Amino acid sequence: MLNAIWVALVLGAVVVGAFTGRMEEVSNGALQNAKSAVQLVITLVGGMVLFLGLVRVAADGGLLRWVVRGLRPILRRLFPEIPEDHPAMGAMIMNFAANILGLGNAATPFGIKAMVELNRLNTTPGSATNAMALFLAINPSSIVLLPPTGTVMARVEANSAIPFAIWIPTLIATACSTLVAFTTCRLLQGLPVFKARLRDDGEPETPAEEPDDLPEVELPDLDAPREPVGPGRMALLLAMAAAVVAGLVVQVAGREPGTAIWPFFRDQFFSHWTLPLLIAGFVLVGVMGRVRVYDVLVDAGREGLDVAVRIVPFLVAILVAIGMFRGSGALDLIIGALQPLTSAIGVPAEALPMALLRPLSGSGSFGVMAEILQTHGADSFTGLLASTLMGSTETTFYVLAVYLGAARIGDARHILPACLAGDFAGFAGAVVACHLFFG
Repeated sequence: MLNAIWVALVLGAVVVGAFTGRMEEVSNGALQNAKSAVQLVITLVGGMVLFLGLVRVAADGGLLRWVVRGLRPILRRLFPEIPEDHPAMGAMIMNFAANILGLGNAATPFGIKAMVELNRLNTTPGSATNAMALFLAINPSSIVLLPPTGTVMARVEANSAIPFAIWIPTLIATACSTLVAFTTCRLLQGLPVFKARLRDDGEPETPAEEPDDLPEVELPDLDAPREPVGPGRMALLLAMAAAVVAGLVVQVAGREPGTAIWPFFRDQFFSHWTLPLLIAGFVLVGVMGRVRVYDVLVDAGREGLDVAVRIVPFLVAILVAIGMFRGSGALDLIIGALQPLTSAIGVPAEALPMALLRPLSGSGSFGVMAEILQTHGADSFTGLLASTLMGSTETTFYVLAVYLGAARIGDARHILPACLAGDFAGFAGAVVACHLFFG
C-alpha cells in the first residue's frame, strides 16, 4: 500500500507540474526535502539518545515493576481463558508494559512471543482466537503514559514555543483509541461471520515454528523483597519535591497581573518546566532504585543512534514525494476541494494525509508530520493536530502483519475491524482534544 501511495505521489507530481508549469517547484521540492530529511534526523539523534536512555534508567529503577504490578490483575480479568502461569500471560504483560512506557522496540519481541504462545492454546490453528484478537486490538492503540519524545523533538526542530503541549491531548487520543478498539473487539467476536474455523479441507494447520530470537519472558518478581530506600535517598527525593513545589508557587504568585492560572500553566509550565521535571523524575526513579544512572543512560542511549540510522531512508523517500507533490500544486488542489467538507467537522484538510498514513507506516507518517510542521508551523492548529495524530495510534497494518505472521494466522477474524475502529477513535479523540486545549 505504501509503495502504491509513494509511486502515485511522485508520478502525480510530475503530471500535474507539467500542466501547471511548476516543474521548477517540483524539482526544488525534491532536492530541498531530501536535504531537510537528513537535517531532521541529525537534529533528532540527540533527543532519541537522551530519552531512550532516561526511560531505561527509570524502567530499571522500578518503573517497569510498577507498571507490571498494575497490569497483572487487569490482564487476568481481560484474558480469563489464559492460565496465569502460562508464558503467553507473561509475554503479554511485558509487551503492554513496554508499550505504555513508550519502549516500542522492546515491546515487539514480547508481542511476537505472546502470539506464538497463544497459538499453542489455539484449538483452531490458522484462525485467531478471541484472546489473540483482543491482544492485537489493544496493542496498536495502547495508551502511552510518557510524552511522545520523537514528536516532541520534531516540534523543537520546527521552533515550537510549546513542544510538550501535545502530551495530554495525545494521552486523551490513545485512551479513546484503546477503549473503542477493546469494545469493538468484544462486540464483534460473537458474530457468526467472525466465527473461528478450520481450513477449508478440515485439516489443522501446521503448528507455528517458534522464531529463534524470541526473548526469555521474565516478569519482575513482585513478591521478592526489595532493599528499602535509604534515608539519604529519601531525603533527596523529598527535598527535590519541596523545592520544585516552592519554586512553582513563587512563579505563580509572581505572574503578570491579570494573567489567569490556566494560561500561565499552558504558556509557561508546559513550555519550559515539563522537560526538566521529566528528566529529573527519571533520574530520581533511577536513584531510588539504586541504578548507576549515567552508565545505564549511555548504554541504552546507543539504541537511539540505531533508530536514527534506520529511519533516514524512509524519511528521505516520503519527504521527497511530498515535496514534489506540494511543489506541483496538486496538494493545494486536493486541499481546496476537501476544505469545505473537513472544516465542517473542525479538521484542517492539510492534516488528512497524516490521518490516512498513520496506520500504514510509522516512518512515513513521521515524515508527513515533519513536513506539516515546517510548512504550517509547529504551534499552528494544523501542526498541533498533526503532532497529536502521530501519537494517537500505532502502525496498525505493520503490527498485524508481523504478529499474525509470527503465529502463522491466516484467518484474522474480527481483528482488522476492531483495530480500524480504534484508529478512527484515536483520530476523533485527537481532534476533540486539540479543539479543547488549543481552540
